[in-house]
Amino acid sequence: MNWFPGRLSVVGLTGSALVLTSCGAMADADEGAEAQSAQASETPAHEGWNFEGGDGVLDFGEVQGRLNGGGSSSQQRAMDHWLEIFAQTSSAEVTYSPVGSGDGRAGLLTGEYAFAGTDAVLDPNEVEQSQERCGPQGAFHLPTYVSPIAVAVNLEEVDELNLSPEVLADIFSGGIASWDDPRIAEHNEEDLPSTDITVIHRSDTSGTTENFTEYLEEAAYNWEWSSSGDWPADLTAEFGSGTTGVLEELARHDGGITYADAGQVGENALRASLAVGGDYTDPSAEAAAEALAASERSDGGPGNDMGFVLSRDTESSDAYPLVQVSYTVWCNQYDSEEEAQLAAAFATYLVSAEAQNAAADVAGSSPLSADLREEALDSIDRISW
Repeated sequence: MNWFPGRLSVVGLTGSALVLTSCGAMADADEGAEAQSAQASETPAHEGWNFEGGDGVLDFGEVQGRLNGGGSSSQQRAMDHWLEIFAQTSSAEVTYSPVGSGDGRAGLLTGEYAFAGTDAVLDPNEVEQSQERCGPQGAFHLPTYVSPIAVAVNLEEVDELNLSPEVLADIFSGGIASWDDPRIAEHNEEDLPSTDITVIHRSDTSGTTENFTEYLEEAAYNWEWSSSGDWPADLTAEFGSGTTGVLEELARHDGGITYADAGQVGENALRASLAVGGDYTDPSAEAAAEALAASERSDGGPGNDMGFVLSRDTESSDAYPLVQVSYTVWCNQYDSEEEAQLAAAFATYLVSAEAQNAAADVAGSSPLSADLREEALDSIDRISW
């Protein structure tokens, strides 16, 4: 795959080297400083970069500077690993604060962060705000981390648990209070204990909450609340801050139930299977990828945006519809050449086969397909300064 001269030339993502050269060096020697200055705001951050076959390690050469990001806690495990590896392939410093999707998006829009991690796409108001922060084209989404959201349960001596969307809605709305309720038993061969159910939800504004409530809103006829990153205020329950917080709370409550990124749910918790198309589907990376393949693209973003509208009511039992696409959100235009080049370099690493496979190993996510990785590189190529 090749772009027009001066953009990225990709010989291969796996086993490649990235070499940076100055944007100014790409200009004609005959062009004066005035012409170069006039063109600076339209200069692609990737100008002069090339991928070449290497020894199997992505090398980001002389890229340097500091890049701060923040947002989704669900991708923290993968992000910690990515940051560690990227530090070995560049001279740059990249940080990430797992403050939650809502605070991450807000931080990008105010300039606190150069990129945000989010489990939900920007809303129309945020898209408009991003045009002030990120130039006329605003911000764009890259799918970075695709994972099932597990319905995690603390029930000792129970090996398997099946739930329908309607039963799940009744549990989280308080309509089912005990694990031996006949509505749960209808979906399970195994006898369940009479243990009281303790519902645990996120206390912070969370993309995981938005994905979970969106699933209930679309897949369960008896869920009365609109999807939101904030848990419904009139549903009283236990709570925790961030993915770590709800899972710590789950461990303290026998009979507890919560929702969290499947890759971060420990072995001591039970992951429920959900009723899909007349069968029950486990929260696996493969089933999450099937759900993404059945989904459509969102509208309203710039031409290089890669946001999705996820299909929650699929009838394919191969798909697990309680899935989240965790994005990194980037500016199409940054204030400086250094920031733009570093943003483009780190984004390129995140969507590489190396990074995606590493996330699958350490966090159980589903790697992006080769076609999505190729499209993501096209999107990154639009970053300018």
